[in-house]
Amino acid sequence: MIRNRSRSDLALLLLALLAGALLGVWQPDLAVQMKPLSDLFISIIGVCAPVVMFILVCSSTAALSDYRATARLGLKAMAYWQLMSLLSLLIGLAVALLLRPGAGLESSSHVWSVPLLAGDGPMLSRLPTLLLDSLEESPILKVLLAALVCGLLLGRSGETGRRLTRQLDRTMAWMFRIMRLIVSFAPLAAFGAIAFIIGKYGLDAAIPLAKFVVAAYAACLAYLLLVPLLVMRLLGCRLSRLVGYIKEELLLVISTGSSVAALPRLVEKLEAAGCDSQTLRLTLTAGYSFNLNGSSLYLIVAVLFLAQLGHIDLTPSLLATIVLVSLFTSLGSTSVAGSAFVTLAATLSVLDIVPLESIGLLIGVERLMKCRSVTNVVGNCVACLAIAWWHGKVDRGRLREVLG
Repeated sequence: MIRNRSRSDLALLLLALLAGALLGVWQPDLAVQMKPLSDLFISIIGVCAPVVMFILVCSSTAALSDYRATARLGLKAMAYWQLMSLLSLLIGLAVALLLRPGAGLESSSHVWSVPLLAGDGPMLSRLPTLLLDSLEESPILKVLLAALVCGLLLGRSGETGRRLTRQLDRTMAWMFRIMRLIVSFAPLAAFGAIAFIIGKYGLDAAIPLAKFVVAAYAACLAYLLLVPLLVMRLLGCRLSRLVGYIKEELLLVISTGSSVAALPRLVEKLEAAGCDSQTLRLTLTAGYSFNLNGSSLYLIVAVLFLAQLGHIDLTPSLLATIVLVSLFTSLGSTSVAGSAFVTLAATLSVLDIVPLESIGLLIGVERLMKCRSVTNVVGNCVACLAIAWWHGKVDRGRLREVLG
């Protein structure tokens, strides 16, 4: 029954995408007016996301009894996430330097001249301040921190804390039902998003933006084939089996542009694959802020694209500074649609190598960056499996049976 329902949901999403594309081709003016359908869906998901994340993390933390083990889990997760973020930035850097999507374009409207900061000292000295600013400006980070503190307090509050934890679990079940109800409108949102893109920009993209889109997709593909594929092999599993296992959720993310929309289903499926419930909920929800590999890839490719477009001399020291700054600013990202664009603006304002208004060039293809959301979801699922395996909180036989 569940399989038949998943297939019908998949077919409905595909039908919505096809209908939106046809409307964009035949009636572009009408198609552009469909944009609010997608915007409303994303806005509702954005409002629900902090609530769902708070309840998940708070409930999971309150149910933990071994705080030392929890601390070890947190340290392992942070080490893994930061390693993956660094690898994604380096792979994106290599792809952007190899493909050079912004090179060779001489249009005067796309060229600017900004003096670079002298040396590395001034830029590197701002990194601690930048990290603090990222923590201060990210609402999701504040939600996760508050949920962690509340969960620890509930876990130490005796019978009263246990009653409140049970109430949180019931609330979480209701929130999951609400999220499923919202997600049932995903085909309508997908129709509006695809209709707007094709109606507004046509089937043929501008040359520089097309090169940027190709570079971003190439970077995400290179990352998936180099890093998550290797991690899954080390776990005795196959990445292709994982992608097939969560294909409905990936299509949902592709159609809506919001990876939060797939969170409830991902929790259920990874639990069914053998992951410990508490470990999974902590790592998956926190990973939606700390482990956004697709957003990191997009960020580094976009910065280099704009720098190449402006004929900026990308010296080794400047490239190292860009990677370090991007590593810190990516901590302020969230999995809500559009947050990567905000992070890009913050990164450019700190680097100060191109005018901030140059980011307007990328608005036209922002909704085409589906590779970013897909990479975020796949990377987070692989991270949950790897961390649970590393922490001894996964049924290895069940995991290999499902994904081996």
